[in-house]
Amino acid sequence: MKKTIIYLLAALMSVSSCDKFLDIVPDRIATIESAFTMEVKAKQFLFTCYSYLPDAASLSNNPAWFAGDELVAITETAVEYGLQGWNIARQNQSSGKVYNNYWDGLNGAKDLYQGISDCNIFLENIDKVPDMTTEEKSRWSSEVKFLKAYYHFWLVRMYGPIPIKDKNIPVSSPTEALRVYRNTLDECYEYIVTLLDEVIADPNLPDNIENVAEELGRITKPIAMSIKAEVMVTFASDLFCGNSEYIGVVDNRGIEIFSPNKSDAERKTRWQAAATACKEAIDLCHSLGITLYKYDQSPEFSIYHENYAKQMSHRCAVTKKWNSEIIWANTNSSTLALQTYSMVRGITAQHAGSMAVRGWLAAPLKIANKFYTKNGVPIDEDASWTGYNDNYGQVNATAEHTGLVHLGYQTAKINLDREIRYYANLAFDGTEWFGNGATINPTTKASNWWVQSKKGGPAQNGSSNSFNATNMWIKKLVNWESSLSTTSFTATYYPWPYMRLGNLYLLYAEALNEWDDLQGNEAIYWVDKIRERASLKGVVESWSNFSNNPSKPQTKDGRREIIRRERTIELAFEAQRFWDVRRWKIAHVEFNQDITGWSYQYKTGADYYQESLVFSQKFLMRDYWWPIFTEEILTNRNTLQNPGWE
Repeated sequence: MKKTIIYLLAALMSVSSCDKFLDIVPDRIATIESAFTMEVKAKQFLFTCYSYLPDAASLSNNPAWFAGDELVAITETAVEYGLQGWNIARQNQSSGKVYNNYWDGLNGAKDLYQGISDCNIFLENIDKVPDMTTEEKSRWSSEVKFLKAYYHFWLVRMYGPIPIKDKNIPVSSPTEALRVYRNTLDECYEYIVTLLDEVIADPNLPDNIENVAEELGRITKPIAMSIKAEVMVTFASDLFCGNSEYIGVVDNRGIEIFSPNKSDAERKTRWQAAATACKEAIDLCHSLGITLYKYDQSPEFSIYHENYAKQMSHRCAVTKKWNSEIIWANTNSSTLALQTYSMVRGITAQHAGSMAVRGWLAAPLKIANKFYTKNGVPIDEDASWTGYNDNYGQVNATAEHTGLVHLGYQTAKINLDREIRYYANLAFDGTEWFGNGATINPTTKASNWWVQSKKGGPAQNGSSNSFNATNMWIKKLVNWESSLSTTSFTATYYPWPYMRLGNLYLLYAEALNEWDDLQGNEAIYWVDKIRERASLKGVVESWSNFSNNPSKPQTKDGRREIIRRERTIELAFEAQRFWDVRRWKIAHVEFNQDITGWSYQYKTGADYYQESLVFSQKFLMRDYWWPIFTEEILTNRNTLQNPGWE
């Protein structure tokens, strides 16, 4: 099956590689009339509509990386690399300085309203093209409708209710016609879903891309159905559905644009609809051969320990191009920076001091602590985990930790006997490293690369303006086929996944659990599919055998906590947690906790393995929504500012 990756290759352009994304916007000098005089020009305009897709892999352009609690960087690094989300997390956001402002296209953001305008132009003119079939016009129109819906959705996730831009307002219109109101949250939801339904219903929208050389990556039916599922789960969530915090917030028409009044029955109905959308998307994906990725340890790799292969099933689910799990990914969203900043600087003594990689992308200890023990339950719930209060005490890795932590290396207790995803996602003091130039000893099956990050070790923080603030690196984002030498790093590129099947499974589990208590067993079934790949027993078995709260999976609230934690773990460092925590309306709890890491300036384990404050994060209730830029408020008196940003 040809994978549905956003991979737009212009038939009119000569390119040297199938990894070249069409990121060239047609000349704006051309008039609208000439843009639709023939198919070849219309295709250029189609690609213009695609060009507004947010760069989700960009650490500066996507607030989900640094505006939450999943990643941290030091001040000097944040300033050097223009990390917009870093400013948001530190309360530097204001209505006069809006970071990642996708409403206006400012401060690390594309202008999505301009993108929507171009989509409208395309839809209004595509029928004029003389040398296209009706089927082609229908398909292209559906692609642009999808993009139009997605751009509206991206804006709503950030700003809440927005003005729907279904049609472009003529330039000749009176000034008052330009002073549009924000639609209600319910109207935004209905509009986006209606557009997506139109796309899905189009018989000319393909299930797969057949013409790989010219079309790989254009929107397909599995993409449309999966994003519809995500949209519906989002709008069923607490922040978006009947949020009583906004009762009485009205615009100058007297309308409560946040649609705050919802009965329990209405909320359940929305969750039921979300569950249905998820299941329909899953069924289609399954029918097309989209499956959870599992690393195939071929015979030529027999010298590798099974722990390496288990990690690879998780690393490659993100970093392996066109793998079986990807539903939607964007090859115009470069992953070079992610890999360069995630790879440990000084992975060996020979690499110490090398500037080939930077290694400053750091995970807070609170995120590391979200991962389960090897028994598949949280550390603080694992009845067999003795001495919880001594997690930072030092212990030596043994043979059973081969492929995870270097044999005999003394590390913190909390780094041993964790689930496999802990090691697939994170690198820390003592971690063994697979790929990127490391070799495996055929006798011991141990890697010749392992992290030594205490003071005096090759991976110690040795730069004054760019270093790892927690000494917890993001192994997951580094493609194992990328090549690191002592002087250079050659990244093996992979397209950034917007949606993969594991994400869709967990959206479905969440929707089932929130819809009806009777769906609890079915919800856990889909969580268990994710856990099986992680070599964990099912939820019920794990909690029954190892948890000090064995009845937790039997209640709706308990399952909710389990499902949410599973999303945090499975989708860690994929720019998902930020949006999840906000829509669950728990950001004012999660994002008000200290960000900490190891005390990297020390040499001995007793001193190094002490939790050290990086910064005290602060999140106010107003931060659930972006402020609307002051200039917009002054220009349009009908635009209601978001609460708390006046």
